[in-house]
Parts: sequence; structure tokens; C-alpha cells
Amino acid sequence: MSYIEAGDNAVRKYGGEALPGKYWRVIEESDAILKGPVGESAGEVVVKLRRGLDLYANIRPARNYPGGVKAVRDGVDLVIVRENTEDVYVRAEYMLNNDAAIALRVITRRASERIARVALNMARARRRKVTIVHKANVLTVSDGLFRDTVKEVAEDYPDIVVNEMYIDSAVMDLVRRPQDFDVIVTTNLYGDILSDLAAYVTGSIGLAPSANIGDNKALFEPIHGGAAFDIAGKGIANPTAMMLSTAWMLRWYGGERTGGDGNYVMAGNAIENAVINALNRGIHTPDLGGNYTTASFTVEVIKLI
Repeated sequence: MSYIEAGDNAVRKYGGEALPGKYWRVIEESDAILKGPVGESAGEVVVKLRRGLDLYANIRPARNYPGGVKAVRDGVDLVIVRENTEDVYVRAEYMLNNDAAIALRVITRRASERIARVALNMARARRRKVTIVHKANVLTVSDGLFRDTVKEVAEDYPDIVVNEMYIDSAVMDLVRRPQDFDVIVTTNLYGDILSDLAAYVTGSIGLAPSANIGDNKALFEPIHGGAAFDIAGKGIANPTAMMLSTAWMLRWYGGERTGGDGNYVMAGNAIENAVINALNRGIHTPDLGGNYTTASFTVEVIKLI
């Protein structure tokens, strides 16, 4: 196990490098990566990791939790499958002059095909429904290619019900009737926005884990991958998302990289079950209406493992 520095502190310490190059070999040699919040330089860190390691599938589940966790809607159990390497997140932005800026948006058939298969395979293990979210009525070329490619791949999955929805309608329905969604597949920017919204609909962004998965490696992180500066240092941040991300990482590592080592899977399950047990007992941080601090919540979870 290795630890590396990244984010705002690294920028200050290493002369402007949010993800210092000297650490890249350590990262490349790792099978699994657990990333914490890194501050305003999050884009410099996580986009470099996602694209540099080709972690093309961003998986973000959203579900209701027990123990009186207040949510906007009940009955939510959905997964957002987000293409993770393209779109405007290629960060190709330019100033034409002092009054005009342009940004390049990249959508390819290859990336659209592989994220479609991730979503469709996931739906087979769930409720067999996939919703393609796009804006092809306006972005006819780029979103049109994404939508059409996903639909073409879906022809190989006749057992999956596939529908499509414009991003503005999807945002509305994610609040109005989120229980109708099973698996959402979408492009990078739309998926980023939808997954944050889905987390709030189910109670708090502090509850939501995520995985960035490629063919050989995976990175796990809370979906609040930047930082919450308004509560920094106060000891009241909700650590649930980080704990659930850690549990997911252990299960993935046990299932994908060790040939099925049950100890890692068992450890991941133990952490997740302890977190859910704590929530079920009303052990809540302030964002959930409770009075447990980051540290005291963690102590209670450890007791339950």
C-alpha cells in the first residue's frame, strides 16, 4: 500500500503540480486507488487519473438508506453509468481573444460502445432497464452519435428495455419520480450533474460512493471529489461516502484482481454492513440531522464491524 499527495496542498508544496509527476509510477503500478477530496484542483487530479489510466466507466449508485435518513423521494435504487474520458472534460479550452472562449467536446463511437456495454451488462443484474440521457435534439452530431451508438449496442441485448430521455427532462424526473429509473447511461458532463442531484434526492451527497473502472484498474472516491470548504476543519463532514467507497474497492479488488479472494470481499461487505447498521440505529452526522461528528460516527462504525 502506498500513499501519495495530490490536490491543493500538493500545488502549494510542489510548485503548481496538483498531481506531482514523481508519483505517476506508483499510481500506474497500483491495481486499485482510493482518492479523497482534494480541493479546488480536483479537475487537475481526477481528470488526469481517469484519462491517463483509461478508467472509462464512472459508476455512481443512488439509493435510499435506513434509519430515518430523510430523502426527497423514497423507493430510489438507481445507478448512473457515465462515460468518463471524453466530452468537454478533455479540458481543451481556449481563449480566442479577451471576449471569447471556446471549448472542444469529444464524443467517439469507441467510447460510446464500451460505456453502453457496461450499462447494459449492469442492467442484466438489476431490473433490466436502461435510460439513455442526451440532448441530441440540439447537439445533433455529438449527442446524436452517443445516442445512436448506445442503441446499436443495445440490439445485442434484447432482454433489456431501452428508452431515451433529454437531459432537461431527466433532471426533472430524477427529482419527480426517481424510482422509475434503473440504469442511466450518459455522457461525462451530464453524468456528473445527474449523479450529484441523485445523491441529494436520496438524502445527502455525503452518502454517495463512486467507482471509476477500466479494464485493468479502478479508482474509488466519494462523489464529492473536491472539498467542502464551508465545513473544513469543523469535524462534521459525513464520512459515509468514503467508507462505502472503501468497501466497494475491497470487493472489486477481491473479485477482479486476486482471483476471487473471499477475504477482501468479506472485508468490504463488513464495512458496508457496519455503515448501514450505524445509519439504521440513527447514528447520523449533521447533514442528516444528527449530532455525530466525523470522528464519533467513525468510532461507532468501527464498533459495528
